[in-house]
This record gives sequence, structure tokens and C-alpha cells, in this order.
Amino acid sequence: MQDRAEQLGDKVVYQIYVRSFNDSNGDGIGDLKGITQRLDYLKSLGVDYLWITPFFTSPQNDNGYDVANYREVEPMFGTMEDFDELSREARARGIGLMLDMVFNHTSTSHEWFQKALAGDSKYLAYYKFADAAPDATAENPGEPPTNWISKFGGNAWEYVPSLNKWYLHLFDVSQADLNWDNPEVRAELVDVIKFWKAKGVSGFRFDVVNLISKPEVLENDYEGDGRRFYTDGPHIHEYLQELVREGGIDGMVTVGEMSSTSIDNCIRYSAPRYHELSQTFSFHHLKVDYLNGNKWALQEPDIKALRNLLRDWQEQMTAGGGWNALFWSNHDQPRPNSRFGDCSTEECWRRSSELLPTCTHLMRGTPYIYQGEELGMTNPDFTSIDQYRDVESLNYYKILQDEGKTPEEAFHIVCERSRDDGRTPVQWDGTLNAGFTTGTPWIGIPQNHVTINAKAEVADPDSVWAYFHHLICLRKATPVVQKGGVHFLDAISDKVIAYERTVEDAAKGPSRLVVLCNFSGESQAALTEETVAGGSAFVSNCDDFKFEDGKLVLGPWAAVALAW
Repeated sequence: MQDRAEQLGDKVVYQIYVRSFNDSNGDGIGDLKGITQRLDYLKSLGVDYLWITPFFTSPQNDNGYDVANYREVEPMFGTMEDFDELSREARARGIGLMLDMVFNHTSTSHEWFQKALAGDSKYLAYYKFADAAPDATAENPGEPPTNWISKFGGNAWEYVPSLNKWYLHLFDVSQADLNWDNPEVRAELVDVIKFWKAKGVSGFRFDVVNLISKPEVLENDYEGDGRRFYTDGPHIHEYLQELVREGGIDGMVTVGEMSSTSIDNCIRYSAPRYHELSQTFSFHHLKVDYLNGNKWALQEPDIKALRNLLRDWQEQMTAGGGWNALFWSNHDQPRPNSRFGDCSTEECWRRSSELLPTCTHLMRGTPYIYQGEELGMTNPDFTSIDQYRDVESLNYYKILQDEGKTPEEAFHIVCERSRDDGRTPVQWDGTLNAGFTTGTPWIGIPQNHVTINAKAEVADPDSVWAYFHHLICLRKATPVVQKGGVHFLDAISDKVIAYERTVEDAAKGPSRLVVLCNFSGESQAALTEETVAGGSAFVSNCDDFKFEDGKLVLGPWAAVALAW
């Protein structure tokens, strides 16, 4: 098996959230043809793979992550012919397609679940059903099988009176968890992989895949919300190895979204010797602004904790032969410059938008760019709850008020945390609908699209887009970035993240990099002058760094990599 650095070290992935990327037919919703129309833009940016969020048949209760048929294209996104054209045109430009497979659950509209509801014993065994009490009724179903909490709020079990059974839904009530202990289910999902692989797909992203293996004995969680019982579950590695082996995807680019996972498990998920996936998404670093671990309780980002988490995942995954997917942003996260930076002025916005990719793109792993991130797109700053579409956000707006928050307090929290913050349409130009659609967009467009847009930035050599393009070019040209070791440095300020990359056999480029990032709106001391003596600037988002009293001091939101 090829070493991960050799396989993935020079690759960059771009995530497309289909409904918000580009609308080709004026219905206000992005589609597959819209992606094809923008392939030259993506080629010019320099990305290697497109991770495309689910475009399969779906009632869209969770924007496509509630799949009703894995082998059909949802009509709002186009046709199978549109997909074939996209696949063909992407391949012609040297870009691979990575499809997003939602295998933990299906929509309750899926044929399998509908047959289960009809009492078909074969399909009842496709899902996680549990018997209710013999005297249960629709009006009084009794206690659910466990007290586990859905990740979208409320209990994770739903009672079905006609069956006198409960089904598990770790997410929305319309997303029923599959029973991976059933070999017929696993075989069905292998066939789905083979179907898309035959259509020329180059890779797969697996949604919340470390939740697929549930415990045999169901029990209440009196310490938390239940996740400790099903996260990285009892047969997870066995099931992943089977899926990869039987699906014939061991040599392909595959990434697993790993919810509340551990480093040890992610080494097993991604190290070549285990024949599971090629890389993992972990989210611990995106919880450093959760007060007491609660997503819906705000605090300022804890940069010291962020530094420690990045250090642990970088150094320990490297030592174990694992491989990290590097990211700040996706369709489930607020925009990172609004979250970890400062967008109050144009200069702070630019620096923040370039600080973040400097930090991750020079790490060991595969960088992911979420659509619009390369433009510096920000949170939308909506002014009314009516502007939000996300089921989780709308649920928590109510839950937060039920917990005692005022409507204003609840709305402020939703504004900071909503998944819709990252789901507003890509800002292609400064026209009324940002060049996204000729119709009415499915969700509102930030007012700042007039200045933050692709048309303006691609033509500007000093733009955020140009900076991202430069980072991609550096990765492709520089062995120390692709495959170098990584070691975090003890920065003087807790607001500075500093690490070192080194490689012994650099045929070209530097053999050592020191990367320094100031996550602060004030100047901060980074390292002693002795530590970085002799280094020259490799890449930086400003010239605001200098030596003072024997220390290298970084200006606000400054990022620099020094090379030897």
C-alpha cells in the first residue's frame, strides 16, 4: 500500500454544496449542470478533487442527507445524464469527483423503510427497531428504548404505533438509522459503491461513518447524550474494512467524517496498513468556542486549546501513520473568518481570510476548501429567523427559548452557530443575486457579495482567491509541505500557533519551514529570534512581522512561513 504522503501529499480537495454552488436553470437552487459550468474556474484554482454533497433522490428534510434512493438523481439537481456530463468534463480537466455517501441512515421515504413500515420482516431488519411495551399506544407509547438524544434535539427514538416498535434516528426523525449488523444491509451499500464507481467516480466521502456500528445491548446514558455507546462502535473497523474490500475502493481517495472520535481510532481508519479509509475528518478543533462543550453556548475561541488539539492530531496521527483531512469549514460550519478571525474592517477581513488557510494548508495532510472560502465569504448576518432554512437551527431556536433564553438571545446564538452560515450561495459576481441564479435564491445572499466575489478576485493578484491559489501551487511544488514531518513549537503568546515542517530528502524547495499564525487582533510575540534565525519568508499574508527585544513579533491576524 502506497504511503499516504506519496498518495495524497500534493492533493487539494474542494467541497461543493450543490444547492448553493451554481444554478444553471434559474429555479434558485444549484444543480449538477451548474457545477459543470464552473469547472474551468475550479481548474484555474488548482484543485484535484471535487467533493460533492448528496444530490440523490431525497425529500430534502436535511438538505439531501436524507437519501430516498442512492442510485437516482434528485430532479431539482438535474438528471443522470447531467451527472455523466459532469463526470466526463471534470475528468477532461484532470479533476476527480468524490461523492458523499450517507450510509448511517436513510430517509424514512426510502423504499426499504416504507417496506419496513408495512411489516416486511426482511426490511424491518434493515433498520434499528426495538420493541415497545405490549400495552404501548400512540397516545401513551411509554419510555423509549434508551434516553439517547438526537443530534438535532429531542429523543433519538420514534414510536411507530402500527408496528408497536421504536426506530432509532440519531439525526432528524425522518432519518432512520440502518442496521449495519445485518449483512444484507452491508451488501446493499457495497452495491451502491460499485454503481457509482462504474460511473467514473474517483473517491468517496462517508458521512458520520464512525456511528454505523451500534452496541448489541441498548442502555441508558446517565453521563451524557448516548454518543459514547455508538461512537467508534464495536464493529466499526470490521465493517469499514469489508466495505472497502468488497467495494474495491482500497486504492481510491476516501475520507470519513468522524463524529466525536479519537486519535487512536483515526490512525486505524486512515493508516494504509489497516485497509480502511485514506483520511479522516475530526472536529475537536472546531469546538474550542463551545462553552462547556455545548455548541449552542457561546464563548470566544480558546486559541491555546486550539493549538494543543492541532498539535496532538498532527503529531500523533503522523507518528501512527494516519492522515488528516485539513479544514476549517464545510456545509455544517459557520464561516471560519467570521468565527476565528475579524471581519469588521476590510484589512482585518483579508488577513483573517488568509491566516486560516496558511495555518492548515502548510500542515501534514490533505487541505479541503469549502466553496466560497477561497473568496473570503463570511457569515451572512441575517436579521430574522425567517431567513434560516436549516432544520437544526430552527429546532434550536425553539429549544433555546424553552430553556429560558429570550428570542433575541436565541437568535444571536443561531446567527453564530447555524449551519446556514456556510450555505449561502457562492458569490460569483456583484450583481443582484451574486451571479448564482437568474431566479430567486433558495436562501438569502449576503450584502457583501458586491465586493467579495469571484469576478473581482480572480482578476486581482492581491485577492484572497490569489492567496489560496498560491498556497495550492506551493503544496504541489514543495516536498516539505507534501511529506515533511511536523512538530509544534511553544509559542511565547497563547494567541500564536507555531509549528515546524522538516524533510530530509528535499529534491527541491526548502528542507525546513516554520509556520507562525497570530489568532489575535493585537500584536503578539511568537518565537525567540534565535529559533528562527536565518529563515526567509516563504509565504505570508502581510509584512507585519519584525524582531523586537530578541523576539519575532507578529501583527494582528498575521501569518508567515519562514524557510531554510
